[in-house]
Amino acid sequence: MKRLAILTSGGDCSGMNAVIRSAARTAIANDVEMIGYRKGYAGLLKNDYITLDSKTVSGVLQRGGTFLQSARSQEFRTDEGRKLALDNLLKAKVEGLIVIGGDGSLNGALALDRMGFPVIGIPASIDNDIPYTDMALGVDTALNNIIYAVDCIKDTANSHDRAFIVEVMGRNSGYLASISAIATGAEFAIVPEVEFDLSAMCHQLRQRYDEGRTNALIIMAEGAGQAQEIANSIKDCAGFETRVTVLGHYQRGGAPTVFDRLLGSRYGRKSVELLLNGTKGVMVGLSANSLTTTLLEMVANGGQKKLNDDLLRMADILGI
Repeated sequence: MKRLAILTSGGDCSGMNAVIRSAARTAIANDVEMIGYRKGYAGLLKNDYITLDSKTVSGVLQRGGTFLQSARSQEFRTDEGRKLALDNLLKAKVEGLIVIGGDGSLNGALALDRMGFPVIGIPASIDNDIPYTDMALGVDTALNNIIYAVDCIKDTANSHDRAFIVEVMGRNSGYLASISAIATGAEFAIVPEVEFDLSAMCHQLRQRYDEGRTNALIIMAEGAGQAQEIANSIKDCAGFETRVTVLGHYQRGGAPTVFDRLLGSRYGRKSVELLLNGTKGVMVGLSANSLTTTLLEMVANGGQKKLNDDLLRMADILGI
């Protein structure tokens, strides 16, 4: 192979630039040219790309998000769009493609693989809901962002005898909520995977209040319910003044942590090496701190990664 390409698709996350930098420099070290498509599959359909030389990727390691930018493309979901994407790759003399993104992006990579084009996928999702990898790119940075914000909120809760519901990302996954609840000492974690008993929670909060513990912290995944409705119920039944804080997109940005910089660098290097060695149609993942490969077909059919029940039990026990 003499020319490879890379793109970032779907939601951005910290660590993507580390992958791009590592992949580009690994390619250069092997006398292979690397190009980067702007704005994901949308850029691929417009044939909008730049050359990624050593200077282009210099100074991007510590930046959050993706300097190639990202987007979602409805056109790429169609047969005509995917045929156009393949034609553009062939016209640009690209011989292998690296796709960084979540489940939708990896399904797009699978579609190109089924059309016979060499593709490697890299999991990037702060929800950490992609199967066949212990950690997706961006998760660790998001958790550190959440913990910093929650620690600040905890100071206010202590000062004013209040309960706070902090809503974190996780439409279908409670990973961020459960881990951040453990790491911040929250009383409760509310996640989409488990139906919670509001009356039981209010009863426990009332007991805490009667014992003299006049503040509380609840971490809630965005897909687990309506935060304001829960806050109103807590105020009525438990006696706490209750506030809601929605962290939103703050969680996804910021300088990547050491873990995400290293993980992104490992993913980038491995993906190029796989393509140059003739491997295609796989996702690079992490298992017990070792890099693994899984067929994109298995990733697409693997469903959402199940939340570890032991983490939920730990959150419950430590929140007492």
